[in-house]
Amino acid sequence: MTDATRSLFCFGLGYVAEKLAFDLANEGWHVSGTVRTAEKAGQVRATGFCAVVFSGNVAVVPPQGSDWLISIPPVEAGCPAFLAAASVAEMARSITYLSTTGVYGDLNGGWVFEDTPLNPQSQRAENRVVAERQWYGVRPDVRLVRLPGIYGPGRSVFDRLRSGSARRIIKPGQVFSRAHRDDIASGLAAMLKQDAPGGVYHLTDDEPAPPQDVTAFGAELLGLLIPPEVPIDAADLSPMAQSFYAECKRVSNARTKALLGWQPRYPTFREGLATILEGEA
Repeated sequence: MTDATRSLFCFGLGYVAEKLAFDLANEGWHVSGTVRTAEKAGQVRATGFCAVVFSGNVAVVPPQGSDWLISIPPVEAGCPAFLAAASVAEMARSITYLSTTGVYGDLNGGWVFEDTPLNPQSQRAENRVVAERQWYGVRPDVRLVRLPGIYGPGRSVFDRLRSGSARRIIKPGQVFSRAHRDDIASGLAAMLKQDAPGGVYHLTDDEPAPPQDVTAFGAELLGLLIPPEVPIDAADLSPMAQSFYAECKRVSNARTKALLGWQPRYPTFREGLATILEGEA
């Protein structure tokens, strides 16, 4: 089967999956996948992709021999795509599951590698672990892609800065790893086209950084005043934001880069944000 005749089926044609889908379609791949609403299905079909409305409670049978990409968030029972399609998983050419580096929990700023023990510390992360184990149970050659914070066009610090909601919350020693959407898509494309082996992968940039530095750099690019620092104890964070700041780790991408021959086009947030702004001009 050549790339020109290969097909990609996305459980969840969302932010990252759509970018990958467009990139592969431009190389001759056939693309199809699931969406949550009929309105979204119409939009996807208008781009030339096949779309199936999936609410999580019906069986789904992707095309025979297609590569599966799964990006639907899990629930307590695990991965909705697993519950809908595990019975036909053997017909897939490959299965790639998009998980999160949240499964590692807090490492007090330490480095996370692909073989670091799991230590989920939130319900969301526990759900991810359940989903990962489900897929490993049915296909031991599944690829688990554990992603950090995702940003890109339309989803970056620029949106918060322009709305006036950006804050530079300070927690000493806090760093996050992140990845530009396009770098994730290029890494996934490399996995698919190389028929990369199963296992854990980290598609992330090269520089874990304090979130306040990202906000300051974004403000400078926009020519706005840099928001003042706010100590975390005075920030009145939502429960979701509190869970993010409760974990501090640096995610290594060295093994993944070596296995795939992949390099992020945006090795730090600086290149990523600058390119997003250039694209808006």
